[in-house]
Amino acid sequence: MPEPTSLIRLRISAHDAHYAGGLVDGAKMLQLFGDVATELLIRSDGDEGLFVAYDSVEFLAAVHAGDFIEASGRMVSMGRTSRKMVFEARKVIASAGIAAQPSAADVLTEPIVVCRASGTCVVPADCQRIPR
Repeated sequence: MPEPTSLIRLRISAHDAHYAGGLVDGAKMLQLFGDVATELLIRSDGDEGLFVAYDSVEFLAAVHAGDFIEASGRMVSMGRTSRKMVFEARKVIASAGIAAQPSAADVLTEPIVVCRASGTCVVPADCQRIPR
């Protein structure tokens, strides 16, 4: 059986900006990874499960309001109730940062990896709806 994967793409809004210059808090990427994990668990078990812990998190590049981010994840191992996952967030469109034209944006030729993480989720045995 192929390992489950998930991909979410969204525009980071001005509401997400937390710091000067429209800089976005790194916790926003972890929120996206949580949504990716939820989809992975629903696809594999028919239940949202619970995110237990991140094993590692790397913030690699800045994210600003107006950027478009793709957050993806895949399940790399499954125990009886635990699910090990890896995640990556990439900037695919960047706000151009032109003061005279605040709506300007650039499609990136090569996506920029802004965050990577790995973590573990749990789906209690009595909540698993998809048999193995």
